Amino acid sequence: MAISVYRCMLMDNYQAYFSVVAENDYFVVINKQAGINFHSEDGEFGVVVAVEKQLKQKLYSVHRLDKMTSGLLLLAKSSSLANDLSTLFKNQQIQKYYLAISDKKPKKKQGLIKGGMEKSRRSMWKLTTNRDNLAITQFFSYPLIEGKRLFVVKPKTGKTHQIRVALKSISSAICGDPLYAERGDSYDRGYLHAYQINFNLHGELYSFNCLPEQGDLFHSEMVTQQLQQLGNLNNLPWPKI
Repeated sequence: MAISVYRCMLMDNYQAYFSVVAENDYFVVINKQAGINFHSEDGEFGVVVAVEKQLKQKLYSVHRLDKMTSGLLLLAKSSSLANDLSTLFKNQQIQKYYLAISDKKPKKKQGLIKGGMEKSRRSMWKLTTNRDNLAITQFFSYPLIEGKRLFVVKPKTGKTHQIRVALKSISSAICGDPLYAERGDSYDRGYLHAYQINFNLHGELYSFNCLPEQGDLFHSEMVTQQLQQLGNLNNLPWPKI
């Protein structure tokens, strides 16, 4: 079975919104910039519209990223393909891997974070012991300089703010997170990035990864070295669910 692997290539227009990672007859994969809305709002178009304008064609979203989150976003070129990809997401047959940085020591350095997601205050969510709206997150963490840690995260489910809430629940809110971090405005961005995505579509295996284009902490030598050592995140010994 063929495996297709792609990496980033920058486009000239709309660089403030995204760069293109890969494109074929079925879908386009972009690297969304941090601080960009997914949907158009307040008179400013979102990242999906920006890609449509760049490629001059209708596209269909099958998942989304928060405004603060950068990284890989998959957009279908037809409604039928969007349905196929949505089914893969629904059946948890698409593996997504994220990078995050925190300046708080976690209660545990690796493992499983599992709980119910409930709405809290100010558009926030919280993790509870209930099993309603269950969120499951696997993670590893690695030391960086000045008390910071790099988190490599694999969400099993796809709940709103899932990773942000999960890391907050182990006392390691993401650096620059405007909702969940105590000093959310003291960093140049929110340090959450959708780094890698793997899936099987119509008998072909696809694997995409893309480094963050923004963020001084993400560009540090220690982060670069750690990612080189880890290689394909799919091969890590992820905690059992």
